Amino acid sequence: MESKVDVSAIPAFDDNYIWLLTREGYSGCAVVDPGDEEPVIQTLEAKGLMLDAILVTHKHGDHVGGIRELKQRWPNALVYGPANEPIKTIEHRLVAGDSVKLEDLGIHFDVLDVPGHTEGHIAYVTEGAVFCGDTLFAGGCGRVFSGTHEQLSDSLLRLAKLPLDILVYCAHEYTQANLGFAQWVEPDNSDLQSRVKHVADLRNKGQATVPSTLNEELLTNPFMRTQAPDVIAAAERWAGETLNNPAAVFHALRTWKDKEYD
Repeated sequence: MESKVDVSAIPAFDDNYIWLLTREGYSGCAVVDPGDEEPVIQTLEAKGLMLDAILVTHKHGDHVGGIRELKQRWPNALVYGPANEPIKTIEHRLVAGDSVKLEDLGIHFDVLDVPGHTEGHIAYVTEGAVFCGDTLFAGGCGRVFSGTHEQLSDSLLRLAKLPLDILVYCAHEYTQANLGFAQWVEPDNSDLQSRVKHVADLRNKGQATVPSTLNEELLTNPFMRTQAPDVIAAAERWAGETLNNPAAVFHALRTWKDKEYD
């Protein structure tokens, strides 16, 4: 990400993160997925910030619920979001290949279509960072609601092509639970064992486990490892059949987690 831009978390609800983007010396800011207006208003007022932009990844209430109130408080803030989702508060509707240029903040985003969790979910990619909502989690991925398993599998493969050191800003603190399922899938994965210990240490200190890096996800997240032999073998054992492609492996993993772990 551009070196002048700072990203910080505004905790919301039980486990949501609303991401706040600021730049030193500038009084404006942007937020990503503001499901609750109150913590955003409190944070911005405490920091003396004005809201320039709201970026939305998908339609779920814990990501969009605060938009109307934030627009009432800062009517000049521009609202960006997915073109293919029914979100009435969006002013600038985005699809893959579009860009968002927040010139005063000094940050530009490229838009990726990453459906599956919902039918029109998008992600925002900038230098060194991706804001991926509920598509990719630290150690896991979102449930399939109004999209399809095939879509979500394709979306994760698309995200896997980003730079290995890119920071993954997901929207929930689900990492410990996600890694617990990952251990079911790959109990002998040494990278996963190390990550489990590191995440436990962070949580014991009350610290966030996100952002992660894409490289961490490719090494330890079973939903990003659908082409790894041990993951394929585990998914096939659970499914009781041969799985011939990454989408089939993903479908088995997600169904396994839904039915027996979550």
